[in-house]
Amino acid sequence: KTDFINFISDQEWKSIEPVSSWFGPSSFLMSTMSALFQLSMWIRHCHNYFTEDVGMPVWGSYAIFALVTLFSGLILGLVSEPPGADWL
Repeated sequence: KTDFINFISDQEWKSIEPVSSWFGPSSFLMSTMSALFQLSMWIRHCHNYFTEDVGMPVWGSYAIFALVTLFSGLILGLVSEPPGADWL
């Protein structure tokens, strides 16, 4: 506490360079990192639900996540390519 008060009262904060806009809390990069962290927490929550509440074995939970990953990649691949693009 004393160090923080001295930091403010002695104006030591003026010698510190500001954070780059890329690493600011409201930047696109940090918002994306936050979303990925929230996604990982949601996946962990789902895994705990499957293994603890439902009683599914751990390998079963991993299998579900593997299938969801494969199918979401398939759907994203189909959606990202316009229909009939090979015929042009």
